[in-house]
Amino acid sequence: MSAKLSTQAMIARRARILDAARWCFLNFGFSKSSLGDIAQRAGISRTLLYRGFKDKEDLFMQVFDDWLLSRLPLAMEVVRAEGSTRERLFGVCRCVLLEPWSEMEAAPMSSEFLEVCQGLSPEVAERHHALLLECLDGVLDDAEVARVFLLALEGQIEDKPRLDVLERRVRILVDRFTADGA
Repeated sequence: MSAKLSTQAMIARRARILDAARWCFLNFGFSKSSLGDIAQRAGISRTLLYRGFKDKEDLFMQVFDDWLLSRLPLAMEVVRAEGSTRERLFGVCRCVLLEPWSEMEAAPMSSEFLEVCQGLSPEVAERHHALLLECLDGVLDDAEVARVFLLALEGQIEDKPRLDVLERRVRILVDRFTADGA
């Protein structure tokens, strides 16, 4: 009989599983990632993987949810921080786009990852979108301007740029939306 894990150990194991799954999905793609691959990378048995996740689709949605939605509290901290509108707007972009993109940029299956996210979990994608709009509105103080900024921001990744190119684009976008010198 195995000893019951502490809450902290269970949280750490879940994080290890989600990290392993994200790596597999980004590098092998959704269809070619097996639960066996993920379990092996996480250092657990496949049976144990099924205790926390119903199937590969459930695991994928939780990876997406954890990876992107977990960044939004950091973005909200940036929204509430001291600094100019320009600094805070770029800080939000760094949290929700540039930092995740740095991991995705080098991954061979990153474009598939984004497509599968939208297809498997439109409600998670929509929740992410709504919370991001809330962050942007918190900085820009105008819901419509925030919506236009988000549309423009989303357009910056269409051609799958390198991180340095994306960062330059985001800086230009932030500068244009905060052109009043704020």
